[in-house]
Amino acid sequence: MTSLTQRTSGLVQRRTEAIRSAAADKDKESGGEEDEARRGEEEEDDKGDSKETRLTLMEEVLLLGLKDREGYTSFWNDCISSGLRGCMLVELALRGRLQLEACGVRRKSLLARKVICKSDAPTGDVLLDEALKHIKETQPPETVQSWIELLSGETWNPLKLHYQLRNVRERLAKNLVEKGVLTTEKQNFLLFDMTTHPLTNSSIKQRLIKKVQDSVLEKWVNDPHRMDKRILALILLAHSSDVLENAFAPLQDDQYDLGMKRVHTLLELEPEKESAKPNANELMWAVVAAFTK
Repeated sequence: MTSLTQRTSGLVQRRTEAIRSAAADKDKESGGEEDEARRGEEEEDDKGDSKETRLTLMEEVLLLGLKDREGYTSFWNDCISSGLRGCMLVELALRGRLQLEACGVRRKSLLARKVICKSDAPTGDVLLDEALKHIKETQPPETVQSWIELLSGETWNPLKLHYQLRNVRERLAKNLVEKGVLTTEKQNFLLFDMTTHPLTNSSIKQRLIKKVQDSVLEKWVNDPHRMDKRILALILLAHSSDVLENAFAPLQDDQYDLGMKRVHTLLELEPEKESAKPNANELMWAVVAAFTK
């Protein structure tokens, strides 16, 4: 009888240990994903020059588009609004917050796949967190193309107007003022006054321009998948926002021609093929596809 009791208690103990071990492995696995996303952010942080001058993709694209002395973007640029919304989606994807739904057995195109919230952890950026909240709470999920339009306010559905992120350029410019890159002034334009944000720290913009130039000149690797994902995204999204030309304008003619030739090499890539390659960020290529369709 004693022997039977011992065997029974031993069996219960082994089962309990097995359950605890399985639970621990599950926690470790989920924790590992969170750690991976956190490490990704830390790596991105380490690549910055300093905590004060670390810029998001949206801030970099806006900075490339701003006129240094006047402190505003070109009145003729009607691409930058949607371009900045695309930057938000890619920034959230690079930070491990968003991803595309699984493509399934019958492989869907990038533009047909829905955007899924991978993590709702705060990013520390008000605009990004606002966009992330909209995407997380929306059921059924929307596609990349739909989110660019909804966040820009380009929808005919009055029930979806609340998705629009308002005053994005002004809010990004204020972020850059806080980071010591821009300053704030008032300018009079005959019929109205306008708040402008002239450049106050030219060294930060020059580093940004040099980074873009070097990526297709001195540091050109002739393979988009060997390029830093953030630099690649910056080039493609700056082009979609019609501000990339500003980064190459100061170059000599021969360097300008070579740089633009390599940029066009990147622009001619097929997003569907590139997104299927190992370690590719599918959501980034979906955003590129949305702007080049």
